[in-house]
Amino acid sequence: MKMTTEEAFVKTLQLHGIQHAFGIIGSAMMPISDIFPKAGITFWDCAHEGSAGMMADGYTRATGKMSMMIAQNGPGITNFVTAVKTAYWNHTPLLLVTPQAANKTIGQGGFQEVEQMKLFEDMVAYQEEVRDPTRIAETLNRVILKAKRASAPAQINIPRDFWTQVIDIELPAIVEFERPSGGEGAIADAAKLLTEAKFPVILNGAGVVLADGIDASRQLAERLDAPVCVGYQHNDAFPGSHPLFAGPLGYNGSKAGMELISRADVVLCLGTRLNPFSTLPGYGIDYWPKEAKIIQVDINPDRIGLTKKVTVGIVGDAKKVATSILAHLGESAGDTDRADRKALIAQTKSTWAQQLSSMDHEDDDPGTSWNERARADKPDWMSPRMAWRAIQSALPREAIISSDIGNNCAIGNAYPSFEEGRKYLAPGLFGPCGYGLPSIVGAKIGQPDVPVVGFAGDGAFGIAVNELTAIGRGEWPAVTQIVFRNYQWGAEKRNSTLWFDDNFVGTELDQQVSYAGIAQACGLKGVIARTMEELTDALNTAIKDQMEHGKTTLIEAMINQELGEPFRRDAMKKPVAVAGIDPADMREQQV
Repeated sequence: MKMTTEEAFVKTLQLHGIQHAFGIIGSAMMPISDIFPKAGITFWDCAHEGSAGMMADGYTRATGKMSMMIAQNGPGITNFVTAVKTAYWNHTPLLLVTPQAANKTIGQGGFQEVEQMKLFEDMVAYQEEVRDPTRIAETLNRVILKAKRASAPAQINIPRDFWTQVIDIELPAIVEFERPSGGEGAIADAAKLLTEAKFPVILNGAGVVLADGIDASRQLAERLDAPVCVGYQHNDAFPGSHPLFAGPLGYNGSKAGMELISRADVVLCLGTRLNPFSTLPGYGIDYWPKEAKIIQVDINPDRIGLTKKVTVGIVGDAKKVATSILAHLGESAGDTDRADRKALIAQTKSTWAQQLSSMDHEDDDPGTSWNERARADKPDWMSPRMAWRAIQSALPREAIISSDIGNNCAIGNAYPSFEEGRKYLAPGLFGPCGYGLPSIVGAKIGQPDVPVVGFAGDGAFGIAVNELTAIGRGEWPAVTQIVFRNYQWGAEKRNSTLWFDDNFVGTELDQQVSYAGIAQACGLKGVIARTMEELTDALNTAIKDQMEHGKTTLIEAMINQELGEPFRRDAMKKPVAVAGIDPADMREQQV
């Protein structure tokens, strides 16, 4: 049938059920945004495209449904880069729509022109440019399907002069592929290893959440009485109340999980790429079981065996593979020392829970004293761990939470647990600052009946603070945001104390700024909490205001300047002066 190119584009979006778009309005996309309302597509006009992309990531991660990112060609599109790479490592299927400068003038260095395909070639799982107006629906359909299959962002690039053309077109068919369930031989080998294991351990990653495989992994764990750890920032990949749940590995994770996996003779790594950061030593414990047999399950064959020596590799959907392994286990699977193993799991978890509940302060490394000085400087202020315990007292079990990158958010890695997936929106291994607020806004758009709470340090929050000017409008849902206020870039300051003799370059923030005051100036509710009791009360009230009165609240939690573990002990070392630097060597520039 005959239709315009923009009609073909939007009809294809409708075929795939894409109902939400995030970005900033621009002339290059107006032909399609003009008909979004008629199509049932909501356009969320944000304050910055980077935050828009993180809202899209939060929406899709909280719902499992694809959303779209779109903005003006050139600078509007370049602002998406960080968000797109974040979604790539979060395994989030997103549609990136990049209107391009017109074919007629491209290459002449015209207004808002940039190589948008080259820009994202390392950021997306698939990209394609529309070559002819008649192929716009075909190309869009393929890009969306590629994003779904790869569980990652995919890009369609469209010269802006391809809009408002009348074409003769047949809308494409949607051909879905069944996800692989693992080879028969690999499943049999894995089942044999687990049947014969004396101390099996399961490690769940993001793939378990994405495949809706939590219950399948639970059944397998119960059959084996195997403790279940989760990967870094994937606390929602197993029910937190389950007696076999051992907690997250990696940075500031669970000592119980680390101690238990260190005993493993067989580890089933389910739906995880085993990225190096997630298995680094923690609390001084080098816990990865170097002699254990490793079974790695991943949908992407390129990730299997990439970081750890693997005994059995299985390419497949985490849910299907877990179900198949369970069906192939021998009758004696899990029987060796079953009672002793269950008792050890319970005792190890109990010991860690008691230790965690009594941890009030951060230790100093030998030869440093920053944390001691920080406590003495503000003896009445909350420490980061006090703040996290106060938060846990008020956080609803059903809440979706987001986190940002930074020292205070990372200290909280061991605290939250969840009963179901798609509840913990951490920024992931690309590690962008400014993720906490926009991602939780996107989650609330997708799950309006669920309480949502975002967390950020004050440095990272400064990158997304401008979204407070956008989210107070009537059509935007209410959220709750907690900002840990200690007036410093904590993660980098910790590096400075350990390796650079307290030479704090660029780590100090403006103490005259009030984020609660900025929230109030934007028509939102801004609250300051100085004690654990005030923080718990403020969060209880904010959740009630969010759910019952549609009010967004920013809570500024005032905490002392204690600093937790550095992110990268493995990548840092103390520098040594050789030639030396002298300020007298600086010369004035000639103008």
